[in-house]
Amino acid sequence: MPDDAALAADPHVATEAEWEARAELAACYRLFAMLGWTELIYNHISLRLPEGRPGEPARFLLNPFGLHYSEVTASNLVTVDLEGRVLGNTRYGVNPAGFVIHGAIHEAVLQAHCVMHTHTTAGLAVACKRHGLSMTNFYAAQLLDAVAYHDFEGISVNPEEKARLVADLDGKRLMILRNHGLLAWGETLPEAFVRLWTLNRACEIQMASESMRGEDIPIPRAVAEQAGRTTLQFNPTYGAGADVFAALRRQVDRLDPTYDDRPRRA
Repeated sequence: MPDDAALAADPHVATEAEWEARAELAACYRLFAMLGWTELIYNHISLRLPEGRPGEPARFLLNPFGLHYSEVTASNLVTVDLEGRVLGNTRYGVNPAGFVIHGAIHEAVLQAHCVMHTHTTAGLAVACKRHGLSMTNFYAAQLLDAVAYHDFEGISVNPEEKARLVADLDGKRLMILRNHGLLAWGETLPEAFVRLWTLNRACEIQMASESMRGEDIPIPRAVAEQAGRTTLQFNPTYGAGADVFAALRRQVDRLDPTYDDRPRRA
């Protein structure tokens, strides 16, 4: 794979904070590859970069179009603006459909530091069901009233869809894109990850249980409310996913640490 560290070392990647953000996001792409949450060279995880110069527009990181998630590194991540236009010195472009959904959420929700979108088999299967997520398993119970829905409008290239998507999101941090897949956002990358993981896990269990004979056991609302209150996954006291993501990143480091190719100071 090409070495892009020299290309990335431009005014758009000037601070240590930006390199840290790049390394964290690159690790997350590798983690998605490790979990099998990939779709050839498609889908995206976007991350808002730390504040730049005073008055500088918001900037975001996105995967370079044409690379598998297992090839993403800190240096080859592409910087884009809110319209998905490529900024800085890079040989790569981005998927034209890649930032419509992400940009809509980043623009409308200032706390949305990270946005993730997947087409996992389980997530897409549940997205195709009219009833959506069933309140019938341990993981779904933790997401009572936490999941929004948005109807499919075709490939996400229409800017006019942004307003409808944000309206459907209605402040929630998880969304099932009907006939399409799953989406999560978080104030941190680890938070977005654990929310998406929990929703995807709920979908995996639902897909398995609905394939079996017999009726699923519905979870009473009061019980689901208790699960939502007591879950540790999203609780800031327990790191809001930070410990989970750190543990998984250590696995990525043991398997292949090449994602972190930022320049090292002597």
